[in-house]
Amino acid sequence: MKSVFVGFVLLALVTVSHAACWSARINGATHCQDTVDKTWHPVGSSWTNRKCTKCSCDANLMKCCDGWPTRVYGDCIIKYYYKTCTYKVINTKIPGGTCSGVGK
Repeated sequence: MKSVFVGFVLLALVTVSHAACWSARINGATHCQDTVDKTWHPVGSSWTNRKCTKCSCDANLMKCCDGWPTRVYGDCIIKYYYKTCTYKVINTKIPGGTCSGVGK
């Protein structure tokens, strides 16, 4: 139980930035807590949370990657579809027009 508490405290200290991936040390913990859904996952498991972030938990580290583009340029926007974990880049000036410079 102590290792779970330590893991929880360490995860509480991790801030999620706009980076594509992040990780948290969980030395000796038996479970990892998803910071979005607040669900617990055993060591050795992987999952996708409601914000489409893919995470994995091992004995020493929890690692998560969002997989979403976060930047577009020009007259384009990103529309996220969380129910299907997909996205669409939309040109707001030219319907059906192309967009370039999609990145993280």
